Amino acid sequence: MAARRPAPVLSNPPADYTYDGTFEGLLTVLFRVYERRSAPSSIQPEAAVQGGLFAQTISIETDETLAARTWDGLLRAMPDAARARLYHVFLSEDPERELLIFRYADMALRAGGRDISENYADPTVRRGQRLAQQLFREKHRMEAFVRFEKAQDGLFHATIEPDFDVLPLIAGHFTRRYADQRWLIFDRKRRYGLYYDLRGTSIVEFAAEGQADTSPRRGEVSATVLDEREPLFKILWQAYFDHVNIPERKNVKLHQRHMPRRYWKYLSEKQPRERRFEPIKNKRPPGVAPQSLVP
Repeated sequence: MAARRPAPVLSNPPADYTYDGTFEGLLTVLFRVYERRSAPSSIQPEAAVQGGLFAQTISIETDETLAARTWDGLLRAMPDAARARLYHVFLSEDPERELLIFRYADMALRAGGRDISENYADPTVRRGQRLAQQLFREKHRMEAFVRFEKAQDGLFHATIEPDFDVLPLIAGHFTRRYADQRWLIFDRKRRYGLYYDLRGTSIVEFAAEGQADTSPRRGEVSATVLDEREPLFKILWQAYFDHVNIPERKNVKLHQRHMPRRYWKYLSEKQPRERRFEPIKNKRPPGVAPQSLVP
């Protein structure tokens, strides 16, 4: 097997790079860094550039061919799980994610075939692992806490507002679990969503609103477009939650650790009880004959 060519020495003065904010754009930046042999002082999305007074930024245009070439090249320098971790760091939206990804990739490229992914003594590896763990914790919470509501056209929709950009990671879970119904999961914070149309799941984007957010408290759609049975479904779910609850075993601290308060505004069981669920009144105890049969 031919030896892998070492990464070029970054001998030119450092530079400030900007890109379009996509993962493909960031991979293109990594390619240009080695092509220019100029290490990054900063890598910032164009929409959030914060340069110095005399800073000269280098705008990198996204090239999907170069991005794919860079992604494939990284696999020759690190295991697939470690390469995937770079994408997870990107989804974490950490303020320093771009430089962290560059430092991680550069270290792997210069490791001479040695796997660095478990070198937790290194702060870059340790930070990347911690961000990935936090991301997957949020992913699992979203898979558990999403609550759908049914619209009049049969579409099931849910609104979420996660700390990290987890939609790409939860798409497979909901596609498999709800394959028999149309659904939309909308990330209110990032203004895009996942839409499943019974054939496949696609990403849909929503234009930024030009006015103050006047949507309802829970991010619900207008009641006029909800299925007429949706309020009943909500009451039934709340009744189920109340009946399985055991007041004597109430542990608020443990409950909030597993279900933090920031998720509550999108959970049906955590909303004020608008109407108490009443069981069927003509339901009689076992052994009691109907009134019409009593002599």
